[in-house]
Parts: sequence; C-alpha cells; structure tokens
Amino acid sequence: MNAKRRVLLGMSGGTDSSVAAMLLQDAGYEVVGVTFRFYEKDGNTEYLDDARDLCSRLGIQHIISDQRELFKSTIIDYFVSEYMSGHTPVPCTLCNNRLKWPLLRRIADEMGIYHLATGHYVQKRKIDNYWHITNGADEDKNQSFFLWGVPQDILERMVLPMGELTKQQVRKIAEERGFLKAAQKRDSLGVCFCPMDYRTFLRSRVPAEAIQKGKFVDAEGNFIAWHEGYPFYTIGQRRGLGIDLNQAVFVKEIVPAENKVVLGDLRSLERTEMRLKDWNIINPALLLGLDDVVVKIRYRKQENRCTVTLLADNTLLVRLHEPLTAIAPGQAAAFYRGDMVLGGGIIMEK
Repeated sequence: MNAKRRVLLGMSGGTDSSVAAMLLQDAGYEVVGVTFRFYEKDGNTEYLDDARDLCSRLGIQHIISDQRELFKSTIIDYFVSEYMSGHTPVPCTLCNNRLKWPLLRRIADEMGIYHLATGHYVQKRKIDNYWHITNGADEDKNQSFFLWGVPQDILERMVLPMGELTKQQVRKIAEERGFLKAAQKRDSLGVCFCPMDYRTFLRSRVPAEAIQKGKFVDAEGNFIAWHEGYPFYTIGQRRGLGIDLNQAVFVKEIVPAENKVVLGDLRSLERTEMRLKDWNIINPALLLGLDDVVVKIRYRKQENRCTVTLLADNTLLVRLHEPLTAIAPGQAAAFYRGDMVLGGGIIMEK
C-alpha cells in the first residue's frame, strides 16, 4: 500500500470495513468513508450510525450515498426475474462487479480521489501488465469468487488491506483498539435483502398467481408429486423438496412455461460442458485453450479442471475434464490458476 495518498473506502458499518479504515490510516492514507444505502430491512439504519460513529472516532470524513433505487433496479429486480425464469441468480457477484465497485470509482472520480478500498478478503497481483484478483489469506473468508468481473481500470486502483489477514485477526485488531462493537459484530449471511428465506421475499415481489402449485416429474414426464411452484427450486437441489421416495432425487431441470420441475438421480445431472455469457477475461493468453485452468461454480471448495474456448457467437465454451453436477443457468463460473482469478462469466441454458 502506498503511503500519503487519499483513498475512498466503502464502509458498511461492519467489522471488516471498520478495521480496513484503521489499517489504511496506519499505512498513511487519508481515508474518506462512503456508506451506500442499498437496502434497509424494516427501515433499520443502525449501520449508518455505526459507520458514521466509527469515522468520527477515527477523524475520517464520512459520506452517505443513497443508491436504493439503483440497487432495486439493478439487483433486486434481476434477482426476482432470474428465479421467475427458472434460473439461479448470483446477486453478490452482480452487485460487486456492476454496482459497488463502479459506484466507488464514480464517487472517487467526482472527489478527485485515486485509490479505492473495501473490506474484501482478497489480494491482487500484476502479471504481464494485467492486474488479477488473488485469494485472501483466510480460506473461510476468501471472496475472490465474486470479483471476476471487475475491470482493469478499477483493479489498478484497488487497495485491499484485509487480504493478508484472517477474520480472527481482524476482530482482535478492533478489540485491541477499543472498538468493541465493531469487533463483536456478526458476519452477514447469505443475500443481504433476504438472508434466510428467498421464497418469502419472492412471494412479496410478484403477483400471487405467478407462483402456483405444479408437478414434479421424472425424465420421461411421469408424475411424481406436487410442488409449491417452480421458482422455489434450483438445479441440483435435494433437500426441501417435500417428497419422500425410496431413493435420493435431485432437481434436474426447471420448465417455467409448464410450471414443471424434473427430478433425477445424481448421475443424470452430470455434464461435461457449459457455455457462459456476460464474461470477463483478464488476459486471454492465460486462459483460452489451456488445459491447466480450474473453474469454480460455487463460492466454496468445488474446483474442476477445464479448457475454455471463445465461440463465434461471443460466448465461452467450457469443456470439463471430468463430469460436474448441478450446473445451473444463471450461476456464475470463475476461472483460476492457483490462487489467481483469470476471469469468469454467467452460465447459460444448455
């Protein structure tokens, strides 16, 4: 981190961005904190007070940017539309790549600030004149999967003070400096606007008749049981189907036009290729046509070798070296070599 520079820090009021502010100050930066108003459940604005109070204690300028309407049109409407299309949305990926970091850049440019920072547990590395996101030191908190779409002009300006730390170390820093509320804050879980139950949220956002009882069927179309409505299921789902059979079954396909959910055994879900749209490749020379690339379609643990080809229709063809189950349209796929993010995209229909 370069000392004696101004940096715009996204501050949520939580532990990570609070400690990021302290570390940036330690490194000699003049920190300006910005808190985005994206979504406030039941009108709760305690996070604004927490961010404001911490900035006051640190002597940091703090601004609030109300982006609730943009968040609704960019993230929430997309989230609802994807489920109603039978897809599995990735709101956190979309928010980071298309909303949060671009907003930081825009506000920083307006204020004449070059550096951009957040409390993300990631690092970055420059290879062959391209900046790449790399994994954070804390394997459990590593957030590199969500940042494959950040463009070079933002990556270049990123300052990432949390990349070499674990969450335990971060809490200890806050506690030792007397910021006990920040040290003890719970980690957010799941999607910020519906952290536990997306079904209830979805029902509140669509007409009552849009989600109706429908049929679970097998691959041949034979009726198995009734389901609660196709948007309530995702490809690969096993739990929560509400049926009791003599064998394990999984959601294989969702057919919105017929309000039908096709079930099958795990092997029937296996695929050896997928196509991606809305992709971002950082350096094509490190990704396309090579056989040592790893693709992840889950935030945690799942890694598969693949070869990636750019097709004439400007989509990416991902050929998997071994079959992979539960590839769902709408999900994100991120490419890695070792700890380095090479790019990613959104999974298309077959």
